[in-house]
Amino acid sequence: MTLLRQRQARVETRAIWRVRAAEKTLADDSVTVEEPLEIRIAEESVAVIMRTPCHDFELVAGFLRTEGLIDSPSQLGAISYCTAAEPPNEENIVEVKLAAGVESDLEGLRRNFYASSSCGVCGKASIEAISCQAPVLAGDFTVAVETLYGLNDRMRQAQDVFEQTGSLHAAALFDRAGELLVLREDVGRHNAVDKVVGYYTLRNEPVPKKSVLMVSGRTSFEIVQKAWMAGIAVMAAVSAPSSLAVDLARESGMTLLGFLRGRSFNAYAGEERISF
Repeated sequence: MTLLRQRQARVETRAIWRVRAAEKTLADDSVTVEEPLEIRIAEESVAVIMRTPCHDFELVAGFLRTEGLIDSPSQLGAISYCTAAEPPNEENIVEVKLAAGVESDLEGLRRNFYASSSCGVCGKASIEAISCQAPVLAGDFTVAVETLYGLNDRMRQAQDVFEQTGSLHAAALFDRAGELLVLREDVGRHNAVDKVVGYYTLRNEPVPKKSVLMVSGRTSFEIVQKAWMAGIAVMAAVSAPSSLAVDLARESGMTLLGFLRGRSFNAYAGEERISF
């Protein structure tokens, strides 16, 4: 697979009024950049995603994988920024070339909506438009409860840009022993998940089967769907899941944990993978 340059995350400064009790002062504040990213396959636009400009190729590769647009990393041929894009979009359009012999129904793939940075699934016309073409997740391993207790702190400690702006979500993949494998940040938690999956996709590797995905914030249907498509069997979040997220986790055979903070959590599905 051919990869051309990727941009780095951007943090910009904005003038603000900082109010503390009855006092106000003029100050500068760091804010995370948010920009649209258009994905093109064979010169056809298939999606526009609002994202944090960083690890764009991982985001695209992960998006193609978790949305079922490709079945394996080997189906990717090349990913690059569009050389014909005009300012200020030189690095806001990514072109994908599929591997030789791989064909796609582009009309069927085109999502025709702007994916919100806060929620990707709500832009789709209906829940019926989403289909998961993935097998039930294998349940042949367990994770120690003591390992789970430390994941949130480890994730927060690795969030570099969040420390500057306080405005980013994170997705972090850990092994069974609680060691951090990869962490990505984005204004959208579903984008952060795609970046984690894309990290492995660009290396032509599957996501490690016996791993745990930790996400900041809540867990939506789409987050569980993406984890299922990537073959991730254990998922935890700082906040609560939605009803559809719980239903999908149970259907997929996933272990889904919510409110994982300190030494407590709720197990919504697949509690048999947790060893006490």
